[in-house]
Order: sequence, then structure tokens, then C-alpha cells
Amino acid sequence: MNRKIIFFDIDGTLIGEESHIMLESTKEAIKKARKNGHICIINTGRTKKLVGPDIENLVEFDGYIYGCGTMISYHGEEIMRQTFSEEMGRRIIDALRKYKIDAVLEGKENDYNDALDKINTKVFKDFILLFKDKGYGSYEDAIGNFDKFYAYVDDIARMHAFQADFQDELEFVDREHGFFEIMPIGYSKASGMDYLIDILNIPQEDTVAIGDSTNDLPMLEHAKTAIVMGNATERIKPMADYVTTHVDEDGIWNALEWLEVI
Repeated sequence: MNRKIIFFDIDGTLIGEESHIMLESTKEAIKKARKNGHICIINTGRTKKLVGPDIENLVEFDGYIYGCGTMISYHGEEIMRQTFSEEMGRRIIDALRKYKIDAVLEGKENDYNDALDKINTKVFKDFILLFKDKGYGSYEDAIGNFDKFYAYVDDIARMHAFQADFQDELEFVDREHGFFEIMPIGYSKASGMDYLIDILNIPQEDTVAIGDSTNDLPMLEHAKTAIVMGNATERIKPMADYVTTHVDEDGIWNALEWLEVI
């Protein structure tokens, strides 16, 4: 078998959305696949700040694609990062406030949110408070330091207006129920895949993607082999070459066994 490069989402794929744990079978599967010569890469919507040692210390990966393709590291070395310019950052923040869209601005070193009394919706305020232990910077601190952002709106018309202002500059992923993941134009989990396989000289036919949600669509569509978790949103299951079991029911072990890399 040719050496495969396997791209893994984190939430709902490597780690249970509700259990918040990585199964021992998942760790063992990753170790075995790497021992057998295959390249294992995390490909996540999280920026490095939200991955951190809590994930990195669970099991060793060959590399990380962070923030939907906006930053890449390989064997511990940062090899690419795309950050919004100060001018673009100010325009984004002004437009978020103009259209009353709540957002967390996500960077390598920190995440940033507006003051709690300026957040427009209870839904997003509750979301922010879930992660209050992570510590947030202010919007003003974010300028020149964020790579992507995660937004919520309770009136989709306001998001459509925001999108119209940035249609040639930003990529939008609908995470459903009013949530959106937003990156610089041309950046996605698929663009991160291309960057790595180009520098590693790996044929596209040897690419594998494993995911569970709508922000995994670009990499699942782009990979030669698409594996979808049993707990995945129904919207992405039809594109799977294989639907494995639930993340908390040995989903990764069964996926890599089906792929015949372990």
C-alpha cells in the first residue's frame, strides 16, 4: 500500500463532542498508523490557541493545520501562517458592530471578543462564558493578531449584508443554527491539505480526510478518500466513501482499520 496522508478533524472526530475525551483506541490507532509509515495530520477549525497542550499531549501527530488552513506546522515547525492585516482587522470589527453580529476573533496566541455588554445575543454570551477560563483579549487587542473568526447572528439578513460587504475577501462556512466560521478568501481545510501535499510531494490519490461537520466539507470533498463519523451531521454523510462508527464507539480505530493502514 502507498503511504497515506490522513487529515483528522478534532471535535466530533478525534474527541467526543459530549464526552470531551479521546479514546484509548483512537490514540492507539494513530500510533499504529504512523508506525506503519502513514502521515497523520490534525486539520481543525481551531487556531493554535484553542488546540494547545490539552490536545497536543494526548498523542503525537506529524503536523497540524490550524484555523481552517490559516496556519500550518509540521514536525513542530511553523511553515505557514495567514493573518488579517491591521487595516482588514479594523474593517471586519467595524462591520461586525455595524450589523450587530457577535464574534470571537481567533489568533495563534489568543482569542478576542467584544465587551460582554456589547454582545448582542444571549446565545453568544452563553457561548463566550463556556470558555471564560481560556481568557479573552479585547477587539482592540485583536487588530493585526487574528487569523479567522467564529460568528453568530440571530437574523440571517444581517449576515447576508455582512457577506455582501466582504464577498471578494472572506470565505464563509455555515455551521448551522446561526453560527458561521469565517476565513480569508482562498483559505479552508482543503487549501491547507494542498499546501502540505505539495511540499511533501504526496499524490492527491493518497489523501484521506476524516470529519463530522460542515466545516469539514472542503477537505472531505477534496480528499481522494472521505471517511465520515457515525455521529456526523446528516448533511455530509452522502459524500462518504465510508461511514465509521460514533466517535465514542471506536470510530477512528474502525475507520483506520477499514482503510487498512492499521
